[in-house]
Amino acid sequence: MGRVGTALRELRGAQKSAKGVSLYSRFVNRPAGRYLAAGAYALGLTPNQVTLVSAAFSFAAVAAVALAAPSWGLGVAVWAALAVGFAFDSADGQLARLRGGGSAAGEWLDHVVDAAKLTALHACVLIAFHRFPEAYGTGSDGWLLVPLGFQFAAVVTFFGGLLTEKLKPKPAPGSPAAAPSTLRAVALLPVDYGVFCLVFLLLGGGTLFRWAYAGLGAVAALFLLAFLAKWFRELSAVRR
Repeated sequence: MGRVGTALRELRGAQKSAKGVSLYSRFVNRPAGRYLAAGAYALGLTPNQVTLVSAAFSFAAVAAVALAAPSWGLGVAVWAALAVGFAFDSADGQLARLRGGGSAAGEWLDHVVDAAKLTALHACVLIAFHRFPEAYGTGSDGWLLVPLGFQFAAVVTFFGGLLTEKLKPKPAPGSPAAAPSTLRAVALLPVDYGVFCLVFLLLGGGTLFRWAYAGLGAVAALFLLAFLAKWFRELSAVRR
């Protein structure tokens, strides 16, 4: 426990800004990732190895959605694997900071895994809707467009957010960080990946999952429009 305790104390003072982060990520996922990062540090794991652990949990859940008939037990297992994978996704960056900083290759690997996970998850929901139409009530081909639309909104939001952060000027060294907004943190909950994972607890409900998933997809599309307008407005003031 000595190395773990020391790592936890150091990590508490080495957290990223909470600005623009939802309540789930701030108060659930990041703290869980902190404990996982401390454990990984004690075991001598590298950040890239933690990223691969995250990928293993996430893609196991993704495959289960596509291959297994929906049930309540499956829903709990899928949610748990996705949630653990998401916590390890937070842990790899925290472990990198604990070890003195990450690498360009590590950041690349992290983003590639995130993009692949996001794309594959919605693709596997589409496969599930096609393979088990009686369970999900997706006999109409129109329902197969829902995961495609959700995937489009999620991927464009992910890529647009990353690109915006790369193109925006970095704050001057030593400048005070903006205080996080609680209202914004609450407003972002519907598009937080950790909150999205909760919908898979409804897999056993069949049509209940379908409607909840479609509802989150509609919210994701609305947020995408708002994000695009915000990011374009912010970048319009940047001169290169």
